[in-house]
Amino acid sequence: VEIKRLIMSYNPNNANPPHIMAKIEKPSCFWGDNLERIVELCDGIMVARGDLGVECQPEDVPILQKTIIDECRAQGKPSVVATQMMESMIESPTPTRAEASDAATAIYDGADAIMLSAESAAGLYPEESVLMQQRIINRVEGDSHYSKYLQATRPKITDGSTASAIILAARSVARNVNAKCIASFTNGGETARKASMKRPEQPICAISPLKETCRHLAMSWGVYPEYCPTENLDTDNFRDMLRTCCEITLRKGLVSDDKDLIVVTAGFPFGTPGAANIIRVIPAAGPSYWDETL
Repeated sequence: VEIKRLIMSYNPNNANPPHIMAKIEKPSCFWGDNLERIVELCDGIMVARGDLGVECQPEDVPILQKTIIDECRAQGKPSVVATQMMESMIESPTPTRAEASDAATAIYDGADAIMLSAESAAGLYPEESVLMQQRIINRVEGDSHYSKYLQATRPKITDGSTASAIILAARSVARNVNAKCIASFTNGGETARKASMKRPEQPICAISPLKETCRHLAMSWGVYPEYCPTENLDTDNFRDMLRTCCEITLRKGLVSDDKDLIVVTAGFPFGTPGAANIIRVIPAAGPSYWDETL
């Protein structure tokens, strides 16, 4: 609370304040409803396993890691698992099998990101460390067990808002029509974060006129943010916005064929926080192939 007060006191009017990520490293974070309140106040959480291992019993750390990730998913906040992910790669070009399994477990748990520390900052094999971590991520996300685990632990969105209903509908529609991606026009990023919270089978393309929003969304699971300046986005012409969406998703490689379907969400008036109230299913071919009613 004090940090947020300081940020806002120095923040210019109408500017985007920096986000706050809390580093969980003390047993007191788990007393009563402390963890729930910390996650609610912050914009993201880091699971500091090294510090937790000092302050808590080693056998408790894996359970606390899962507890933190679950709470972050329930509130739609990004979680990062850090410390000793590929520790041996500070001096070795390959990780131990235990380290590979540890990194995979964090992904199976539903973490938004896993982080390297000394491996890439001061190790002898920084590039190999990053590539190895990416290989593990790709392998786990391609495993059928991964999707089953995410579906079994998928949190419910129960705030009753129109935006939440649109997100739930978009995920359902995308699955039923076998869409290639979900595209969300967002100003502050809330709609994209809610979409990420449900862990859909499709990637989420978040299109925003704010660079700060795109940077923040880079932390969220499955979200591919794209900065689109207001001068390139005619918010009074929804058809033009859909055309821009097709161009962006094609450029980012989220669609490849003219017949690929995109589920698009947006809110009008554009720029109003939490105002998602439109959903469309469009082919990636572009306006010349669309129905005139789009």
